[in-house]
Amino acid sequence: MFEPPVTRSWDFPRQVAGTALLVAAGADAGVAPSVLLDGSGLGPRDLADHRREVTAQQELRVVRNLLAAAPSMTGVRVGTRYHASTFGPLGFALMSSATLGDAANLTFRFLDLSFTFCVPTAGTDGDQVVIGVDDGDLPADVRGFLVERDLTAVWTVLREIAGGAPRLTSLTLPVAPGESGALRSAFGTTPSPGDGRAELRLDAAWFDLPLPQANPHAFAMAEALCRELVASRRSRTGVVEEVRVLVAQRLADGAPMGAVAAVLGLSERSLRRHLTEAGTSYRALLDEVRRSAAEELLARPGLSVDDVARELGYAEATSFGAAYRRWTGRSPRGGRARPGR
Repeated sequence: MFEPPVTRSWDFPRQVAGTALLVAAGADAGVAPSVLLDGSGLGPRDLADHRREVTAQQELRVVRNLLAAAPSMTGVRVGTRYHASTFGPLGFALMSSATLGDAANLTFRFLDLSFTFCVPTAGTDGDQVVIGVDDGDLPADVRGFLVERDLTAVWTVLREIAGGAPRLTSLTLPVAPGESGALRSAFGTTPSPGDGRAELRLDAAWFDLPLPQANPHAFAMAEALCRELVASRRSRTGVVEEVRVLVAQRLADGAPMGAVAAVLGLSERSLRRHLTEAGTSYRALLDEVRRSAAEELLARPGLSVDDVARELGYAEATSFGAAYRRWTGRSPRGGRARPGR
C-alpha cells in the first residue's frame, strides 16, 4: 500500500522556507534573527528569497541557535507552523492528490523536497495505518526537538489536506513531551511515552477516502514541477551539492572559495581536494551556478544586464558578457532576445 521513502538520509538541500519558519518562531519568542542565523552563513536576504536553497547543516545550526537562545522552545510549537503551502509544488501536489494514501506515497517519492530530518515511513497494522519517523542518525542534542517538530508537521499537513477529517487512534513519542497541553491541542490526543518509538496511528479507512481538493489536472502539473526540481538535485551528492547550494547563496559577493569552505568547516585546500576526488572543481561549479542563475535573471524584464552582472558577482558587465558568450555563444542581450522572452 505504501512506497518506501526515496531516501533514508536527512542530509539533503532544502528550500529556505523551513529555516525562515524557525527564525519566525524565534522572533515570536523574542530572539533576534541575527542570533538565530549566527554561524549559519545565512542572512535576512536569504530568508526573503523564495528561490534560495540551504544545506541541512545550515538549518541544523539555526535549530541549535534557537534552542540555545529559547530553551523553552518545543518542536510542537514550530511543527504547527508548517502547512501544505510551505512545501511549494510538493504541497500543491499533496492538496490535489486523489486520496490520503496517494498523498502519502507522493511524499515518500519526493521526500527530498521536504524539510524533514526524521525520515517518515508508513505501514499497516490490522485496520490501522502506522506512521513512524526514523531518528537514529540525528545528532543527540537536537533529536527530541526534531522528532516532535517533524511528527507535528506531518500531522498538521495531513489534517489540512484532508479537510480536518482524520482522528488519531494513538500518539507515541520517545521522550516526555515538554508541553503536553500544546501536544494535545495539535494532535487531539494525549501522547504516551514510547521505548524509542515515535509514531501516529489512525484508521486505515481514512487513506482511501477522496480528498476535498482532489484535481487530476492540478496534480499532474504539480507533480511535473516536483520532478523537475529533484532532477538536478539527485544528479549530485555530498560535498558537490553542498558547494552548489552555498555558491548560489553567495553569488552577489563573488562566492569566494574561502567563505564556502568555512561554512563547510574545511580549509580551501581540503575543499579543493574533495571536489577533485568528485571529478569537478570549484571554478566549474561556480560557472555552472552562475550560468543557471544568469538564464533566470535575464528572463526577468525588470533587470538590466548591468543588474544581472551585479547579482552574479561580476564587478563589470563586460566580464559577465565575456563569460556568458563562453557559456552559450551568445551575448547577454542575445540570450534575453530568445523566443519566449
